[in-house]
Amino acid sequence: MSLRLSTVILPYRRWSEGGRAAWQRAEQLGFHTAYTYDHLSWRTFRDGPWFGAVPTLTAAAAVTDRLRLGTLVTSPNFRHPVTLAKELISLDDISGGRVTLGVGAGGTGFDATVLGQEPWTPRERADRLAEFVPLLDRLLTEDSVSYEGDFYSAHEARNIPGCVQRPRLPFAVAATGPRGLRLAARYGQAWVTTGDPRLYENGTPEQSVQAIRGQVEKLADACAEIGRDTNELDKILLTGFTPDRGRPLESLDAFVDFAGRHRDLGFTEIVIHWPIPDSDFAADEKVFEQIAMEAPAQLR
Repeated sequence: MSLRLSTVILPYRRWSEGGRAAWQRAEQLGFHTAYTYDHLSWRTFRDGPWFGAVPTLTAAAAVTDRLRLGTLVTSPNFRHPVTLAKELISLDDISGGRVTLGVGAGGTGFDATVLGQEPWTPRERADRLAEFVPLLDRLLTEDSVSYEGDFYSAHEARNIPGCVQRPRLPFAVAATGPRGLRLAARYGQAWVTTGDPRLYENGTPEQSVQAIRGQVEKLADACAEIGRDTNELDKILLTGFTPDRGRPLESLDAFVDFAGRHRDLGFTEIVIHWPIPDSDFAADEKVFEQIAMEAPAQLR
């Protein structure tokens, strides 16, 4: 099974000061998709420049031709399905049908409190996602939607002409728990994981592979429950959050070894962070570009 290689470009640079160039270079390097984070601010970048995901992706769509574009990931923390659907339909149109929506329950970081609310518990986040995804699915596939739920409402929401991609743009659902995996199985064209966060500090790469294997098996079980073939879903690993951390980007051989082990688990796409100096995503840019250009051929 061949393995696609994608990247995630954090939106911390002004468009005129390296932002545009990164997205264009991602296309030149042959990445399958370039994603960005959909946060209002994020961790150590909180007190520095940080730009919005949808405007960034719209600008990227205007300066690229083949590169797929997406979010990793959008969440209900500050998004509403009605307004998000309108933005996604517009972005899909501008890009000529090159958009993937990564979507997940979100976390407890800055996005969870920036609108003045208390952070939701894991159960509350799961409850909201369970309503958010099906409603968004309807909004992107139906001309007019009315809905009254526990968390979201829509009154004759119009989304004409709909997505360029039919029946709608693909969802890549980030999930590790049972409810999220069931959403991925039912609504996802792809599933996303970052591994097991409990292993990040003190786990080993071998333990991480075993944990991710377990996630893949649970996804297969969720698919089987509804009679869906798990092979219909792309399986995406967003790197940088397993015990390996940045080691896979230290050399081409190291990356091919890392990616090969996860390809053997059934993954169809590996996402690596565009290098950011003096951050958790620091990496040698020459090695990064070598990986982009040479690793896919070695992983066929």
